[in-house]
Amino acid sequence: MVTLAPAGPRAAHDAAVEQLRRARREAGRVQLGKPSSNLFRFGDRERGRGTVRLDTSALDGVLGVDPTTRTAEVQGMATYETIVAATLPHGLMPLVVPQLKTITLGGAVTGLGVESTSFRNGLPHESVLEMDVLTPDGELVTVTPDGEHADLFAAFPNSYGTLGYALRLVVELMPVSPFVRLTHHRYPTAGAAAEAIPRLADVDAGVDFLDGVVFGPDEQYLTVGEFTEDPMPGARISDYTGQEVFYRSLQRRPVDHLTVHDYIWRWDPDWFWCSRAFGVQHPLVRRFWPRRYRRSDVYRRLVALDQRFGASNRVREACGGTAEEMVVQDVEVPVERLAEFLEVFHAEVPIAPVWLCPMRLRGERSWPLYPMEPGRLYVNVGFWSSVPERPGDGWAHNRLIEELVASLGGHKSLYSTVHYGEDEFWAHYNGAAYGAVKTRYDPAGRAPDLYRKVTGR
Repeated sequence: MVTLAPAGPRAAHDAAVEQLRRARREAGRVQLGKPSSNLFRFGDRERGRGTVRLDTSALDGVLGVDPTTRTAEVQGMATYETIVAATLPHGLMPLVVPQLKTITLGGAVTGLGVESTSFRNGLPHESVLEMDVLTPDGELVTVTPDGEHADLFAAFPNSYGTLGYALRLVVELMPVSPFVRLTHHRYPTAGAAAEAIPRLADVDAGVDFLDGVVFGPDEQYLTVGEFTEDPMPGARISDYTGQEVFYRSLQRRPVDHLTVHDYIWRWDPDWFWCSRAFGVQHPLVRRFWPRRYRRSDVYRRLVALDQRFGASNRVREACGGTAEEMVVQDVEVPVERLAEFLEVFHAEVPIAPVWLCPMRLRGERSWPLYPMEPGRLYVNVGFWSSVPERPGDGWAHNRLIEELVASLGGHKSLYSTVHYGEDEFWAHYNGAAYGAVKTRYDPAGRAPDLYRKVTGR
């Protein structure tokens, strides 16, 4: 299916897998020893309790790219930055490339991912053809949509490592053009933007990419991206890795052009807009902030340090202010309920901008642990900031969002804090289906179940 890696890399892969299998069999509680993380569950309670960090440094590459079949064979800890670097020279990219460079393929499949091709191509796991999964008891199984382990294949998305780790994946790729032309459409209300999304997301409309930004109740943009071999005559090819910031361009440039590489990573230099918390969007600071450190993983490490020591809240309180609640979430709501969600959000959660990303499942298959309806159009709403705590209730805003999303028939990603009670959680995330697969592949309970994994309880 995929051009095989040379004997050396292939042998190295097999040796690394075998070493990881032995380590997993011998260890009790484990964590993946990755150099970066895109999770926002800080203060991991497993650390310091005999947890073993599994060395995955030899499983972070691309084993092969086949331009004929448009597939790639990829190690599970390979970041999308590494994958895109391997596929773009062939004029190809993954069907969905999550927007931050250090998200790994294995992480996006077990933890979900979304981007501006998701209205057409669904979620990253829908382009997986097969996986080698290391189960909690140290067994290696090859899973496919219809094989002996089809139950694990179906339940793997949204399992967050509790059913095992993907060590090798074969994924579909799509052809690209050298440039992407962007058109930013402004809408005065959330209702107007929500009404426009189904038309723009029609798979026959010729749109290649679609996402948006809400700056406030009276200012929302939907961005249409189209592949092009050549920019418009006289068009400027923008570069947002330097002094300019991409999200601000939506308000200034109705039409824009980027190379396909820079389009894929347009959000990463400023972590969408989150770099402003570190002053990196100020022209003077930006001039002296090294370009190589304008990356999402750098900013995320700074946030992790702050959360570890509580520095920013201590400063606020010392200056007479109040502590702040971190509200970092991605949720999906049906497109017809988007305006309702945003109305409550603007009134109760003072965060702006927020990201919009239309999405729907790629095919007719449903995925048990994240039960979206096939054929139905949803919108991912992403917001990543902090707000003043409500006195005596440090997680009030996060709980409000969970309740709101559920009332609108939506779902919430689990990469950040989770506040559901156990019964409510399993009602949302198909506890019966999860339990059956968990029993088969982790009968001894060597890995925590999904609820305990994401809540730390």
